Amino acid sequence: MKSTRFNKFLQTNIGVIIPVILTALVIVLGAFTIYLAEHKQPGANITNLGDALWWSVETITTVGYGDYTPISTLGRTIAIIVMFTGIGIAVTLVTILSQNRVQRMQERLKSKTEGKARVLANETKATIKDKVEGIEKLTEEDFDGLVIMMKSLRLTLLEESKDVYKCPRCGNAYRGKPKFCSSCGLALT
Repeated sequence: MKSTRFNKFLQTNIGVIIPVILTALVIVLGAFTIYLAEHKQPGANITNLGDALWWSVETITTVGYGDYTPISTLGRTIAIIVMFTGIGIAVTLVTILSQNRVQRMQERLKSKTEGKARVLANETKATIKDKVEGIEKLTEEDFDGLVIMMKSLRLTLLEESKDVYKCPRCGNAYRGKPKFCSSCGLALT
């Protein structure tokens, strides 16, 4: 029972878990490599693993207090890698969290407006019927408005009746059945 819940948790949060694991890995590897590159350098201020770990955390988070800095060329190269990795992971996390929030908001909005589209379509049908019954009294402008209203209603009804296919990997929705997902490239056969 517990393993099923754990598996479900992993599946639903994999987009956040992977960047967090990568962050921890980069922090540990960055600390270890900067320690190896700097601890024997004359004038170095990163001389133990604790200092190196602190330096790695402040560098990957792009805080960079400046209390610990690499002085060797190899150390500075490692610092550049850790900095760009930190920026990349931060952007990835923000993107994933924003995308999840937008999807939740879209689902809420869809559940609130599902019934309203049908009511609006029924009201439009009734308005069209009334105008058709008095078609001989319509001005040219009213007739053009009626045609536009009928086209709009037809498109609304056609969209409701079509099947919606979703990509199993990214959740991108399609009205037709494409061969590949335009978002992630997964084969949808």
